[in-house]
Amino acid sequence: MKSETKIYYLRWALVIFGLFLIFGVYLLMRFWPSGWEWLPPQSKYEQMIIGIYATLGVFLILAARNPLENRSLIWFTVWSSVVHATIMLFQALYYPNEMGHFIGDIPALYLMAIIFAFLMPSKQATEQS
Repeated sequence: MKSETKIYYLRWALVIFGLFLIFGVYLLMRFWPSGWEWLPPQSKYEQMIIGIYATLGVFLILAARNPLENRSLIWFTVWSSVVHATIMLFQALYYPNEMGHFIGDIPALYLMAIIFAFLMPSKQATEQS
């Protein structure tokens, strides 16, 4: 895929996932707690996660204007999502009542990381364009 095409789709992905982080995480924690909320409910933890992800969502939307200038934010999102999802994966394996996360937030974080990593053009490809 050409760099220009990747950047076009990356912009859309940044906006879509940014909106999801701003609004979707909160809504899914409310309406699908078994896949998005750790049990028993922990309001202080939930507020922290919602605040962090909403803030990240705003910055991803801003990064969509020029993804190449925001390369470090995008790669931070990729790697922090992989780390977060992997930690949750092991925790969900350890705590049987948390199995809902295997079809909720764990795959969502991996999906976001994979899409951003795939769409992020290499530095060499962008320099050649």
